[in-house]
Amino acid sequence: MTVTTQQLPTQDAFEKFIWNWQGYKIQYTVMGTGRPLVLVHGFGASIGHWRKNIPVLADAGYQVFAIDLLGFGGSDKAPIDYTVEVWVELLKDFCTAHIQEPAVFIGNSIGALLSLIVLVEHPGIAAGGILINSAGGLSHRPHELNPPLRIVMSTFNRFVRSPITGKFVYNRIRQKAQIRRTLYQVYRNREAVTDELVDLLYTPSCDPGAQKVFASILTAPPGPSPEELLPKVERPLLVIWGADDPWTPITGAKIYEKARENGKDIKIVPIPNAGHCPHDEVPDVVNAQIVDWLAQR
Repeated sequence: MTVTTQQLPTQDAFEKFIWNWQGYKIQYTVMGTGRPLVLVHGFGASIGHWRKNIPVLADAGYQVFAIDLLGFGGSDKAPIDYTVEVWVELLKDFCTAHIQEPAVFIGNSIGALLSLIVLVEHPGIAAGGILINSAGGLSHRPHELNPPLRIVMSTFNRFVRSPITGKFVYNRIRQKAQIRRTLYQVYRNREAVTDELVDLLYTPSCDPGAQKVFASILTAPPGPSPEELLPKVERPLLVIWGADDPWTPITGAKIYEKARENGKDIKIVPIPNAGHCPHDEVPDVVNAQIVDWLAQR
């Protein structure tokens, strides 16, 4: 099937809705009719990061939901300790409230890890998962870092958490010029790093409470690893990986290859010349892979 993203609306063109969850405002959007898909963004992103995917998937015959996780986008910046468990509970409750049948969860980075956890812990609401450059954890596990880097990260986390230095560190990191530099590291195609994309990440960072959300997430427990989760997965998976991702290198796909060899229903698709967010960088390629895979389910 040929899928294109020409003349797509900007993120502001999506109709936004508010759902109250445990006293917090959660922003989401929904488009189309048909089998439900739930799109879960990564760290620092929001519904708008799916702006090149939502209309295409809706036009292909699916009801597409995208949600701003608590702490991100247009959702509340709650003063809580953030963990993967908080967001998994949010996704479970969202599906219970808004979707009456099992959905396919589509996630990028941290959103992919959350999707994998949902498939394992709440299989009744999940028909399958599409993992795009999946993160291995919400944060680094100490044993994953060599001793010098472990010391550096420990020191950095103390600066981030500190009421004295935390705000300074955060304000440096969230400057538009710094956001653009970071995106240049993780997007292979610099032309995909537009002013709209930078604003998409910058604007929510100005919200009251955003700095404390940032500090909480950077210093949170990593959560369960994909290695722990995969043996328990009983739903089909499509694993999409931008082959030039410096943050979560494509070598991370090896655990999915091993799980497939052990009998799991997993299709792995490397995307050449793409980085950490191929759904945004090369949406035509990723949308086509998603639609073709869904058509076979």
